[in-house]
Amino acid sequence: MAKILLITTGGTITSIKEDNYLEPSNSKIIIDALNNIDNTNDYNLIELFTLDSTNIQPEEWLKLAETISNNVYKYDGIIVTHGTDTMAYTTSMLSFILQNPPLPIVFTGSQLPIYDPLTDAYSNLRYALAMAKSKVNGVFLAFNRKIILGCRAVKVRTSSFHAFESINLENVASIDARGLTFNYKIDNNKPFIYKNKIETNIFLLKLTPNLEPKIIDLLIDLNIKGLVIEAYGAGGISFIRRNFLEHLKKFKDLNIPICVCSQCLYEESNFHIYEVGKKALDLGVIEAFDMTSEACVTKLMWVLGQTNSLKEIKKYFASNLAGEIKGR
Repeated sequence: MAKILLITTGGTITSIKEDNYLEPSNSKIIIDALNNIDNTNDYNLIELFTLDSTNIQPEEWLKLAETISNNVYKYDGIIVTHGTDTMAYTTSMLSFILQNPPLPIVFTGSQLPIYDPLTDAYSNLRYALAMAKSKVNGVFLAFNRKIILGCRAVKVRTSSFHAFESINLENVASIDARGLTFNYKIDNNKPFIYKNKIETNIFLLKLTPNLEPKIIDLLIDLNIKGLVIEAYGAGGISFIRRNFLEHLKKFKDLNIPICVCSQCLYEESNFHIYEVGKKALDLGVIEAFDMTSEACVTKLMWVLGQTNSLKEIKKYFASNLAGEIKGR
């Protein structure tokens, strides 16, 4: 018999229709569903939030991480139900706050409420339960027959059941006629690290050809502690006419870290290929390599909770903490 903790946070999976729109409701039905799927386990429920995931923010991340940390040695696995819209941000952040957890922590949700006769909730709960009982430790997202590493997940479709993809890393596992099939081995032997201090005053800026670089000055006036830029392609930042590098130098002078990822979902940035990347590197920007935007933003929040030293921040970003960077 496995001991499984279910933590619910709201989301579509528990939603009911009120005045012709969906809003999250009571989560007891999720425990009932798990018992119907497999009643040989010992389930406990913590209804932590009843929120649409649009309203799940850093304060909820910290409360969720604390709740999980308090229970990691009491259970064989933890399932967290969560709305799909910000789930990838949550799984990324918890991958950094709860590094090398001593049990599987598996997030899931659904695109249709569990009350809907066409719902995908039951199947996603089955996948999450299989992963929660697998004894493969880490933070994962289970959805549509895929198990995705938490810091590699991105929601790429708004309404399809195959809503999530694993970006730049193969799915941890898949569910098929062979059952739960793992695609690679995860190291379970590293010590558990729980560090829950984060800096939330981070800004994500997506470059567009018309964007006015003076927006950088406004961000400085807002006392931003760190900047993530979604640059073009392999890592290009414009310096002709709309010269972002000129304005970004002010961030450098103030020792505010600038992390740069690509607007492209797949493959890694490489600032050494083009002049537009090399000039940015010379300015001191920090490469995000093949990280998702979700991982880059949450990692910078977490790293700034640990240190303000630019040298140390660069070391953290060159290090693979939770599987967010390939081959490092």
